[in-house]
Amino acid sequence: MALTEIDRNLLLRCLGRKPGAWEDFVDRFMGLVVHVVNHTSQARSLKLSKEDLDDLYSEIFLAIVKDDFAVLRHFRGQSSLATYLTVIARRVCVREMIRRKMTGQAVAAGQKTPEPEAKSDVERISNREEVERLIKALGGKEADVVRMYHLEGKTYREISSAVDIPENSIGPTLTRAREKMRSLK
Repeated sequence: MALTEIDRNLLLRCLGRKPGAWEDFVDRFMGLVVHVVNHTSQARSLKLSKEDLDDLYSEIFLAIVKDDFAVLRHFRGQSSLATYLTVIARRVCVREMIRRKMTGQAVAAGQKTPEPEAKSDVERISNREEVERLIKALGGKEADVVRMYHLEGKTYREISSAVDIPENSIGPTLTRAREKMRSLK
């Protein structure tokens, strides 16, 4: 689907810093951002707090306005604006989820929050150990695909290159692997 005239005008208004343009942009695409964050967290079996969700929404919109709307300036109009923003939002969301997961801390507005309680750490470790056990039980390329997607946050394209299977086979491979993992529990 190509860029619509409504989105083209909205894009030009934002890039031209017209009054009310950013508010209109946020109103138009907030639902899409919420959907992407919810879908991404569900795909990774993450339960996010209201604060975490708000932080992720903010990070996505901050990425869009960063460097004088660089993300919007790079849009070539070869797809719909919603499709382009979905990709951007997912990338930002995954990057933030990985960053927070790797540091073991929630980060809001660039400041660190206190470390989680020991009980949470134990639960997180046992959950990760369970995931690792299930992945080992899968074996082969399926295990690699699940690990790269769910634990490392890699894209289908990155996974395809790494395991040498077609990019359009990654989704079905994940689906089959998830079914096998459910039966292993």
